[in-house]
Amino acid sequence: MTPGRPVPPPLAKPLPDLNDVEATNATDAGPALAAAYGATASDSGLVPLTVARRAPKDDDVEIAVEFCGLCHSDVHATRGEWGNQNYPLIPGHEIVGRVSRVGSAVDDFTVGERVGVGCMVDSCRECDSCLDGLEQYCENGMTGTYGAKDARNGGATTQGGYSTSIVVDRNYVLRVPEGMDPAAAAPLLCAGITTYSPLNHFEAEEGDVVGVVGLGGLGHMAVKIAKAMGAEVTVFTTSEQKFAAARDLGADHVVLSTDPAAMEAADRSIDVIIDTVAAPHDLNPFFRTLRVDGALFQLGLPSEAMPPVNPGALIRRRIAYAGSLIGGIAETQEMLDFCAEHGVVADVEVVSADQLNEAYDRMVAGDVKYRFVLDASTLGSPAEKADV
Repeated sequence: MTPGRPVPPPLAKPLPDLNDVEATNATDAGPALAAAYGATASDSGLVPLTVARRAPKDDDVEIAVEFCGLCHSDVHATRGEWGNQNYPLIPGHEIVGRVSRVGSAVDDFTVGERVGVGCMVDSCRECDSCLDGLEQYCENGMTGTYGAKDARNGGATTQGGYSTSIVVDRNYVLRVPEGMDPAAAAPLLCAGITTYSPLNHFEAEEGDVVGVVGLGGLGHMAVKIAKAMGAEVTVFTTSEQKFAAARDLGADHVVLSTDPAAMEAADRSIDVIIDTVAAPHDLNPFFRTLRVDGALFQLGLPSEAMPPVNPGALIRRRIAYAGSLIGGIAETQEMLDFCAEHGVVADVEVVSADQLNEAYDRMVAGDVKYRFVLDASTLGSPAEKADV
């Protein structure tokens, strides 16, 4: 099996000349306009916009975006399904590109280097979580890559990676190993780290059996990463049509979770479960598949209430029911390096800017194997005046 996309698509337009000194010297150039796609209202769909990016400050890195993954959370945010948003809103938090300018104090990133940006662009940097490298659990609230108030930059609303450029503090920029397909690497910045972090926390290794519930964008990454860690993998799915796909990804076993006999046969066979399903579902049958001291990590975030958990199922086997949220910056870099070493990337379908709304509808319908990625070179050129 060849991971990622079979053939990289041609670029619609060339990237900026990163060897042009005038274009890359942060002290000589000011703010820049970037072409983008975003929502102007909950029902607007994604439309062309122009975003003003700040000039890189001393610790900033400006990135010419090559690719940006499409996450289901982008759909929820732009359509107002997670509450009111401050529109216009440009989504995108799975960003891969090349450094185009750096601030005067940046000595660890160089122009032309391939880098990535994930789900956060800042945190308080002072709380216990931040000091422990767990910025995703910042006690004062991390700053999301889009739709968040950026306290260090005048309280402006952050705007994401469906754009031709972005400026991010160097402390929240990641190195993307050069050998990786940049489009297929983009979803690692969200789906990859979201599944790597709980497996890493549980110290999954050879001899362990990892269960994966759901085989979508998160689930397919969980299978690949668990296998790369040496674990045996069992996929739980409600669709017999996904059996072959699960095995193609490397799953050792596939269980139809709606079949009581199949679930009973899986009793006490799993060490840790990664649950990626974002719709309400009964967890109690999955608890019965765990061994003593097993754990179930909930990654999917249903919009409605889940069926109640039976405490007896946890107590009788000392089972832990836990949640997990992306990963810190150091752990995300560790994940990227691990995936590069083991040849792990996402299976992606690359789309152009004019296909974004169709891709959103297909995501909602589950019609993607397994992640969409935007080719930022198709965004066109910015207008003369910024919309946001």
